[in-house]
Amino acid sequence: MNRARRLPVCLALLLALIAWGPAMAQTPPPPLPPPVVVPVAPPSLAADLSLRRIEVTTAFSGAEILVFGATERLIGPQGDEVLVLVTGPETSMMVRQKVNVLGFWVNGAAARFNRVPSYWALASTRPLTQLLDRVERGDLRLALDQLPLVQLGAQGPAFRAALAELQQDAGLWVDRDRPIEVSGGRLFHARLPLPATVVHGAYLVQVMLVRDRRVVARQELRLDVVRTGSAAWIADIARGQPVLYGIACIILAGLAGWFGSVVFRRS
Repeated sequence: MNRARRLPVCLALLLALIAWGPAMAQTPPPPLPPPVVVPVAPPSLAADLSLRRIEVTTAFSGAEILVFGATERLIGPQGDEVLVLVTGPETSMMVRQKVNVLGFWVNGAAARFNRVPSYWALASTRPLTQLLDRVERGDLRLALDQLPLVQLGAQGPAFRAALAELQQDAGLWVDRDRPIEVSGGRLFHARLPLPATVVHGAYLVQVMLVRDRRVVARQELRLDVVRTGSAAWIADIARGQPVLYGIACIILAGLAGWFGSVVFRRS
């Protein structure tokens, strides 16, 4: 009797093992732990300005923007390169064409440009065409002919070329090759001229690190050009009370003319 009872139990255990074996064989292995990602440090670039604020007074005759900094790798053809771009507040400008009519030069067609940078200057360790390809230069707007100017009124490239010539003659657009000086292989500094006719406001200084013909690091600095003293007082009156400012100018011009006539009459 005991043997007869044990036989069905053994058969049941054997069938259970046979059914459980394939299920165990099909069980997926435990997932592997995720790979350890080692963070890669970004390219090192440190830059600063000698002056963060330039004050414009009545005796202001111009200044100089001094940008200096250091890189992690050596600067040179086999290492990193550096670009410095300075842009001033945007403004609007009008360019008129002079037309000769019966021997007299009169104003002709005019084009108005919006979003014009009041100041634009570029410096680099090497000529720009050797540092970046054409696509990269276009994306970064690293050329005067690639500035996103909005032209209204008369159309044509001649007006834009005239605007660039006027700004360059005034020293407000500096597009000529101005090399960045390198010391010790990793230290650099750039000097950019700021003329006396500069517009006051916030200026953006961009320092870019170039590697393998690509900009791999960028640092942005702010430079404030502000009017102080009597220059600021006169500018505030001209903006806030233009009628009073115009009357005062007329009175001063009349007094200057009267004083000059008296002086020259006595002499």
